[in-house]
Amino acid sequence: MEQQSSLEIGQVISVAGSKVAGVMASYKEAEKAEHVSRATQVGAIVTIITPLSLVFGMIASITTKNPSYPLSADESRIIEIDLLGEALKQDAEGHFIFQRGVSVYPGLGASIRATSSKDLAQIYAQPSTPCIKVGSLRQDPSQAAFVKVDELIGQHFAILGNSGTGKSCAIAVLLRSIFKNYPNGHVVLLDPHDEYTQAFGDQAEVISPENLHLPYWLLNFEEATEALCSQEPGGREVEAPILKAAILAAKQAYLASSGGRAPFTVDTPIPYRLFKVIEHIKAEMGRLNRPEKVQPYLRIISRIESLDRDSRFSFMFSGLHVQDNMGEVLSQILRVPVNDKPITIFRLAGLPSEIVDVVVSLLCRLIFDFALWGGKDQSVPILLVCEEAHRYAPRDRELGFAPTRRSIARIAKEGRKYGVSLGLVTQRPSEVSESILSQCNTLFIMRLSNERDQRFVTHVLPESATGLLRALPVLRSQEAIAVGEGVSLPMLISFDEVADGSRPRSDTKRVSTGWQGVQPQREVLDRTIERWRLQE
Repeated sequence: MEQQSSLEIGQVISVAGSKVAGVMASYKEAEKAEHVSRATQVGAIVTIITPLSLVFGMIASITTKNPSYPLSADESRIIEIDLLGEALKQDAEGHFIFQRGVSVYPGLGASIRATSSKDLAQIYAQPSTPCIKVGSLRQDPSQAAFVKVDELIGQHFAILGNSGTGKSCAIAVLLRSIFKNYPNGHVVLLDPHDEYTQAFGDQAEVISPENLHLPYWLLNFEEATEALCSQEPGGREVEAPILKAAILAAKQAYLASSGGRAPFTVDTPIPYRLFKVIEHIKAEMGRLNRPEKVQPYLRIISRIESLDRDSRFSFMFSGLHVQDNMGEVLSQILRVPVNDKPITIFRLAGLPSEIVDVVVSLLCRLIFDFALWGGKDQSVPILLVCEEAHRYAPRDRELGFAPTRRSIARIAKEGRKYGVSLGLVTQRPSEVSESILSQCNTLFIMRLSNERDQRFVTHVLPESATGLLRALPVLRSQEAIAVGEGVSLPMLISFDEVADGSRPRSDTKRVSTGWQGVQPQREVLDRTIERWRLQE
């Protein structure tokens, strides 16, 4: 890199706003020609010399006009450069202060040079604000890549990339680096595929169906309707008012028995007993003078009783005993106090599919409401990381569970005022709500081969990084384009490696090893059937 710094690799032939074009130098000597080739890779930072400054830009493309075959060494090669920033003053030792934006534009014929390791270190210097190291620059692996913590978390972030590009490992690197410097974090991670249990070791509070306790009375009315009423819209429209009246009556009965007189609504998180809900519905049903009208009442009662009997739903609907344990539930979820476990991992894979969306909606809403009612001065900063974000915040409003989408949207739009932050992870950015994704001010974009996803990403990238889009289909695993408020300027980075024992379990099953060697015995089948039936 230092040898390249003194080598001219081209000259400016066009300047148009933030875009500069140059003609590449042609050297006969093999060593110099190789240096030029290395210095002009797409995504590489180059230096343009002006009389008053050093201007820095990122190579977006390399082309040649009227090419011949074979390509001649004398053929004019054109490089397109996106300008990033400048250094107006440089001391005798080559030290300078890099700043975004350009006040002195290069002129025609200005010298384009390779950027040395020393210059890269100053451009991507460790920020003076709180930051973490997450990897290295692809252009120069000796240079660390830093991310600003407050901007990353406080202004939301997203990790986008195809399956198998290393998104889970990137999350592990980011969060482990944060916990190393800030061990008293409050992170809630939604894990739909049981990937992260081993990634954080003793630092994680892992919540699974076996130890999950989310009492039904924490549900708001929309969520309760989803869980307890018919899925068919016509039936639900009739049943919802019946359920609402029954829940209000049950809450009133609980307050009366406990001596409480606080005002409340159907959405207020006050305990109530399910058998009181059933009692009220039966009483109302007894007042009907037409037997054919009882069906909606019977359907609600049947649904409540079936949930109460089904062991899969015991984490939410279990037993007759009800207690006001909202504090204990929130303490476990939000890590208050932290007790050396700054992250809560929700293993959603074992939950019944028909209630997963309700659980996610409840969690997202609880997180936001906790911060809202805690007050700005007393709020505890919380980060919600949403894996498979396209499932919970879809672009198509007809898909997914509307309350979940609204809860996530509310965090995206208002969360930063109350200390609630959002981290979205998805392999299909074009299927995520654009209004929600646009609130993420730091993006880590990994390999994306789908053209629709690439086009979608162009709308959220800053102009200075659009040239990097051409590199998206060929990024290697655990490489990413990092842009936004969390980084000093757009950069191509390689995330740090994660030790084998701490890697998320996201690898695809290998047919080449699974279909040879020791064959599974009948015991494997029997054990699987037993777990299947017991829902363990």
